[in-house]
Amino acid sequence: MRSTLEFLQSLGRALMLPIAVLPIAGLLLRCGQADLLDMGFVAAAGDAIFSNLGLLFAIGVAVGLAKDGNGAAGLAGAVCFLIASRGAMALLTPPADMLANVPADYQAASLAAFKGQAIGKLNVPIGVLSGVIAGRLYNRFHALTLPDYLAFFAGRRFVPIVSGLAGLGLALLFGSAWHWLDHAIGEISRTVLGLGPLGLFLYGVLNRLLIIFGLHHILNNMAWFILGDFHGVTGDLNRFFAGDPSAGTFMAGFFPVMMFGLPAACLAMYHCARPANKAAVGGMLLSMALTALLTGVTEPIEFTFMFLAPLLYGLHAVLTGLAFVIMQQLGVHLGFSFSAGLFDFLINYKLASRPLLLLPVGAVYFLLYYGLFRLFIRLFDLATPGRAPGDGAVALPAGRRDAAFVAALGGRANLIAVDACTTRLRLIIADHGKIDAEALRALGAKGLVRPSDTALQVVLGPIADQIAGEIRSLLQTPPQNGEGSRLLDILGGRDNIVQLLAKGGRLLIEVKQQGGVSDAALQAFAPKGVVCTGPGRWQLLVGADAEALAIF
Repeated sequence: MRSTLEFLQSLGRALMLPIAVLPIAGLLLRCGQADLLDMGFVAAAGDAIFSNLGLLFAIGVAVGLAKDGNGAAGLAGAVCFLIASRGAMALLTPPADMLANVPADYQAASLAAFKGQAIGKLNVPIGVLSGVIAGRLYNRFHALTLPDYLAFFAGRRFVPIVSGLAGLGLALLFGSAWHWLDHAIGEISRTVLGLGPLGLFLYGVLNRLLIIFGLHHILNNMAWFILGDFHGVTGDLNRFFAGDPSAGTFMAGFFPVMMFGLPAACLAMYHCARPANKAAVGGMLLSMALTALLTGVTEPIEFTFMFLAPLLYGLHAVLTGLAFVIMQQLGVHLGFSFSAGLFDFLINYKLASRPLLLLPVGAVYFLLYYGLFRLFIRLFDLATPGRAPGDGAVALPAGRRDAAFVAALGGRANLIAVDACTTRLRLIIADHGKIDAEALRALGAKGLVRPSDTALQVVLGPIADQIAGEIRSLLQTPPQNGEGSRLLDILGGRDNIVQLLAKGGRLLIEVKQQGGVSDAALQAFAPKGVVCTGPGRWQLLVGADAEALAIF
């Protein structure tokens, strides 16, 4: 169960890489239309992305799942997708009566059009599966060794080859079972869409609840890229930009919550903060509110109360589901290429149906969220930002940000894998006990999620991917600190170290074998002070050098 959950979380993270391309695609497609710039080549450039989403998902998911994010995995994903899609197209057989009334000269073109549209409906599922297969195969075979006479094809070069063979299996599956798969997807779409308000309500509630585990991207991909069919274009998001007047129902409900509700929650939290702390938390809450309003990124807000006030978060999930129902009942259809923020609302305004109704609905949601949050915070004395006596301006540790994060995460040895999605660091660690939650909070973390014994998610907001890159760069750089090498020698080598943490100018040390550690050497290394706190445990007073030594 744990491995399945970890895989789904890693898949959810990997899906964000191709989805990150959609904002520029939506912007180009919309700006190129006749009512804006009236530049056909700009619209065609944006449409090129939407027309090749399957290929983008194959590449992006493969790179996202690869251990080191190597481009060879992306190439393997593309190879797998192209072989699978083209092979399946060759295996497709049209309905018996499809060509009955088509002149012989046009039958080949009609057949090609049928096959292209048929496989086009399954482009995204084929792309995601190709990416998953290629990513897993890369992790399995990227270091493969072969005999000298085949050495050219070893390692990473082997991955596209074996992925291509896997693509043949996908081609056989999708080509021979296309009619069944098409019928199954059609039935699922009709069932979900046929649920009407209930289906939308459940989607909205589940979307918010799955954020806790980082699995909401998987649910979103089903709704935005698979459900429904408009002239061969599938998915609520794709159909919206293709001009389907019924599309946008699985996106419209986010707008009242993200543009109005959660910014109002920030205002309520500010008004409920202690007077002495308002100046300190006001800037943070304003920044999070503006991020939600303008871009639709809301996780930094949600993690401020998700665990402190689960009842409040459950209410937020229910209100999100109700927003979808309200917007559908009012006939409002809104869409986005990134998220439900003001930027997307303005850019796609003319594609929307009854968009101005968002304003009164949003005003109601603003008042509703503000009133409910203020009531619950006061009534249950919830420890939202600024409520605790110690909440105030947090001084970030001196020195490099990457080093501070590595130290707070337990040092180099505690970090097995470092990655990120839109708003979270997604980490595989050796020991949760070495994580310094307070230090992470001081660095700007809005919340921590521990999905398993080895997985950790740190909610940072939109800077998460940048932080992950800085941490990876630091981890890939061999330590150059001579004092760090000296300390390792004193402690009997890296393998003998159980814990090496920095806290308040001190090094907290624990080793496996105490016999090889000289007290005199420790005293010489830290003349300011050495305290033995137990068998194999010491605290060394080293001052400002503590962080640099802890990540060594």
